[in-house]
Amino acid sequence: MLHDRLNMGAMFSFRNPARWRRPFPDVYRDELDLIVEAERLGFDTIWLTEHHFADDGYSPSIVTIAAAVAARTERVRIGFNLLLLPLHNAIELAEDIATLDVLSNGRIDVGLGQGYALHEFAGFGIPLEERLSRFIEGLDILSGMWQQDPFSYEGRHYRVSEARLSPRPVQQPTPPIWIGATSSAGIRRAGRRGAHLLGISSPKLQREYEQARTEAGHDPDAAKALQLHWTHVADDDDTAWAEATPHFHHLLTVYAGWLQGSGNKAADAGIPPEDQLRGRRVMFDPVFGSPATVAGRLQASMDSIRTTHLALGMLPGMDPAVSRRSLERFAREVAPALR
Repeated sequence: MLHDRLNMGAMFSFRNPARWRRPFPDVYRDELDLIVEAERLGFDTIWLTEHHFADDGYSPSIVTIAAAVAARTERVRIGFNLLLLPLHNAIELAEDIATLDVLSNGRIDVGLGQGYALHEFAGFGIPLEERLSRFIEGLDILSGMWQQDPFSYEGRHYRVSEARLSPRPVQQPTPPIWIGATSSAGIRRAGRRGAHLLGISSPKLQREYEQARTEAGHDPDAAKALQLHWTHVADDDDTAWAEATPHFHHLLTVYAGWLQGSGNKAADAGIPPEDQLRGRRVMFDPVFGSPATVAGRLQASMDSIRTTHLALGMLPGMDPAVSRRSLERFAREVAPALR
C-alpha cells in the first residue's frame, strides 16, 4: 500500500484512439501489464469504467475485463467507476458479479450509475426516460439476489419468482456498493441506501449525503468517497503537459460530444484547441506536473471535500512506457507527500 490512511487507485479504460491506434490485443495486454505493475508499486484499487459504441473502444465489457484483472492480480481491489446499471439485465449481472467476487476471492467494489449518453440507450433499445426506474429496480435486484434465498420481486421492469443464486458472493452480505451521482436527489438516494459515493462535487452535497445516510440509520463515518483526477507525473510541469495534453484533449472531446448529445449545458462551451488547453477552464480539471505540483493539487482537493479513495485516471492512447513512468513517480514521490 502507498498510504496508511488513503486508498490509492488507478483507473483504466482500455481505449484505443484512432490517432494512436494499435491492435486491440496489444492494447489490452499492455493495460493489464500496467495494472500488474500498479499492484507491485503498492496501489490499493484498480478502477474500471464502462461505455458503449465508442470509436476508441472505451471498455464496453467491464465484468469481463474485471475477471482478467482478477486473474492477473492477487491483492488489489477491483472497482467499477462505473457500471451503467440500466443497460444491463440485473439478474444476470447479480450472477456475474457474484462469480467475479468468487474468482477474485472477495476483491470487488460495485460502482453503479444511471448513464446519460443518448447513443448508448438507443443502441440497447432502452428509452432514456427509463434510466432512473431501471437503475432503482436494478439496485433492488442486486441487493435481493445477493442476500435472499430464494428471491422474488415484482416491479415495472423485473418480475422474479423464487430465484436462487449459487455461488454467492464471498463478501457478505454483499460486495460494497458505490453510486455515482451529481444531483441532490441522487446523492440523497445513495445515502439512504447506505452506498458509498463515486465522487462528491461540493461540501453542500456531502452534507446532504451524510444527513440522508444518518436518517436511514447508516453510520456516516463508515461512508467512503472516491475522487477521480486525470493525473500525469513527469520531471517538470512543462514535460508533463507536453506528454499528457494530446491524450487529455482526446478524452475531453469524446466526453463533450456525449454530454452535448444528452443536453448537458456544461459541455456547450466546447473544447479549446489542443495547443490552447493548458491553463484553460474545462469540464475536468487535470492534474499534470512535477511530483511537487501534483501532490499540492491533489492535497488541496482532498482538503476541500471528503476523500477516502483517490483514483488517478490513466490517459487514453498514451505510450505504456510513459504511463508506467508516471505511475512509478506517483508511487515514489507523490503518495508519500499526501496527508
